[in-house]
Amino acid sequence: MQPTLNGFHNIKRYIDKHRRMVVAKILPGEFYVTKENELVTTVLGSCISACIWDDIMGIGGMNHFMLPCQNKHSPDAGIDTSYACRYGDWAMEYLINEILKNGGSRSNLRVKIFGGGKILNAMTDIGNGNIQFAKEFLSKEQLSIVAEDIGGPWPRKVFFHPNSGKAQVKKLKSLHNDTIERREKEYMQNIEVEEKSSGDIELF
Repeated sequence: MQPTLNGFHNIKRYIDKHRRMVVAKILPGEFYVTKENELVTTVLGSCISACIWDDIMGIGGMNHFMLPCQNKHSPDAGIDTSYACRYGDWAMEYLINEILKNGGSRSNLRVKIFGGGKILNAMTDIGNGNIQFAKEFLSKEQLSIVAEDIGGPWPRKVFFHPNSGKAQVKKLKSLHNDTIERREKEYMQNIEVEEKSSGDIELF
């Protein structure tokens, strides 16, 4: 199995015998960048994943964030990325910075975004808030979205190939949404409990 770039040894990777490739599986709050011929995958409910890559150098990655913003600290403040990347502003900054740090060029960056489904039975549409954040952030950074599959009432499974920028999305229409909904509710509750005392969280 190919080595990971520095800082990504904690990401679970496995060999997909059907695709005959190494696959890095990311969870909410994680991101992964690679130069190797491998895939990155995740399952999304109301979360968003941005797939960003340098289409000349063949380096790129994917993030997976649950909430739009956490502005108390900057992404350069030395905070643990497992904490920071629960939020879109951190997740986007970290992903872009790691691609550039490992040889990518901002002028060559391309973006695809996925997720943002309305699967939680709540009045607040978290998925839509994540979609709007992602689009506004990328517009501000002057990074164009070349493809997207967002919104709707279903979860998605995404496979992304950073070397080529190709992405495969499967809408999990046959999957009972309770599984994803329960996981997302637990994740939201964990964030709220951990940050309630500091007042840093903003729920949408």
